[in-house]
Amino acid sequence: MSVKRARVGPRRTPRAKPFTGETRTGILELERLRSKRQPTPNFKWSRTLSADEWTIYARAMDAVRGSGVAFMLGGGFALASFTGRWRDTKDIDLYIHPRDRDKVVDALTRAGFKDYFSQLPYDRKWIYRSIKSNVIVDIIWSMANQRAQVDDFWFERAGALKLRGQSLLLMPPEELMWCKLYIIQRDHCDWPDVLNLVYAVGATLDWEHLISRLEDDLPLLRAMLQVFGWLCPKQVLKFPRELWSRLEMPVPQPLKRPADRDKIRLLDSRGWFAALQHPGRKLEV
Repeated sequence: MSVKRARVGPRRTPRAKPFTGETRTGILELERLRSKRQPTPNFKWSRTLSADEWTIYARAMDAVRGSGVAFMLGGGFALASFTGRWRDTKDIDLYIHPRDRDKVVDALTRAGFKDYFSQLPYDRKWIYRSIKSNVIVDIIWSMANQRAQVDDFWFERAGALKLRGQSLLLMPPEELMWCKLYIIQRDHCDWPDVLNLVYAVGATLDWEHLISRLEDDLPLLRAMLQVFGWLCPKQVLKFPRELWSRLEMPVPQPLKRPADRDKIRLLDSRGWFAALQHPGRKLEV
C-alpha cells in the first residue's frame, strides 16, 4: 500500500475541506482517486471468511452504499490490510460520518438487519450494532470515549481496497492508531494492535498528523513508542529522526549487544506479534 512519507515539523493539521462524497457518484470518484493506495497483504486473510459470513457482510455494505452514504473499513479488517495478518473477529466495523447515522440504520433495517441492543445492550452514543443470521455489522461514527468523531478529513485521507469484489475505502492508519491508543481496559486492550500497526507502517506514517490529532494526549503516544522501542530496537531506528525531537524524547540508539530476552513473549506467550508469525497463520490475540 502506498502511504505518505512521514512529515514532522511545526505544521498543524489543515482544516478539512467539505466532503462531497454523499452521492453514489461521489463515492465512486473517491474510490477511484484512492486506487493507488491499495494494500498488498502477504496473507490472503479475506479467504478465511466463510461464504455465508461474507455474503452478509457484503449485503450490509451494499445496503449502506446504496443509500448514498460513504463509509470506511476499520477495525480488524483494516488492521489486517496494513499488517498482512489476520485475527479472528466477531464483526466488521464500518465507519461513517455522524450525520449519516439515521440513514445507515434505515438502510440496514430495510436490508433485514436487526438492532443487536435487544440481545446485548451497548452504548448507542458512538456505535450502532446490527445483526443478521448471528453475523454482526458495527456502524461507528465516534470513539467510544467520545474523544472525537469521524470528520471529513478521515475520508480525505482514506485509502482504497479491493476485497472479494468490493471496492472499499480504508480507514487511514493514523486515525486507526489514534482510536486504538485509548483502549487499555483490563478486559480489552488494543495496544497489541497498535504495536503491530506501528511495526507495519511506522516508517512511513504521517506522524505529524497523528501528533496534531492527539493534542494534549501525546503522553499516550510517547508511552507506546517507548514500549515499541523496547520490543523492536532495530525497527524503531527506521522512524524519522525529527519525530523524537518533536515529541521531546531521546533519539533511539543501536543496541550495543543483542537482547538476551524474548521480549515479545514476555508480554504474551501466544502468537500475537504479526512480524514473527508465518504468513499463513492467524494472530492469536
